Amino acid sequence: MDLYFSPMACSMATRIALYEAEAGADARFFEVDPLNKQVRNDGSDFRDVNPLGLVPTLRTDDGVILTENAAILQHVADWFPHSPIAAGSGIDRSRLQQWLCFIGTELHKGLFVPLLAKKAPPEMKAYALQGGLSRLTYLENHLAGRNFLLDKFSVADAYLVTVLNWTMVLPEIDLNNWPAIKAYHKRLRERPSIVRAVTEEFKLFKAEQERHKAAA
Repeated sequence: MDLYFSPMACSMATRIALYEAEAGADARFFEVDPLNKQVRNDGSDFRDVNPLGLVPTLRTDDGVILTENAAILQHVADWFPHSPIAAGSGIDRSRLQQWLCFIGTELHKGLFVPLLAKKAPPEMKAYALQGGLSRLTYLENHLAGRNFLLDKFSVADAYLVTVLNWTMVLPEIDLNNWPAIKAYHKRLRERPSIVRAVTEEFKLFKAEQERHKAAA
């Protein structure tokens, strides 16, 4: 399978999931520049793969194009049914979908995208932060006394830790105010698959920033 990603973006959740499934060697990673949408590997236009130009995008071995984190992460979990990240069925699948939707809508798009958007007006950022604080408190209460979102590490954890990484550049969100979330984030950042993914992508992210700076 082919994963189209941008360094340190939400697409890193899929990289983490692949490493957890010990399938990283079987995947091909294609880096997308978030500004010009060029695929760094071959210079092609990423919009020929995904017209929206958004990562993550996954091309399966059968040539099917999948978009959206929740769909891609569940596909990866299903593709490796004997791995630790297997999605399960019945109520277990529903609980996984619940957390993937919560992270994607309430945190990723609802809170972090407005705060990270350079052109977003202060009023929009304040509005997003006001609503987002209650979501973080909800997450705090759920994580208190728990190691993971579900009964074991899942692709939802891969997504959540990726999103929580962004608090490092957002002074508006101080995880000291949510000790269970802070402890969860610190604990997962020490997980081998996450250490590997962050190390690899942060190096690419720094190179990306240098390119953009030189082109400005």
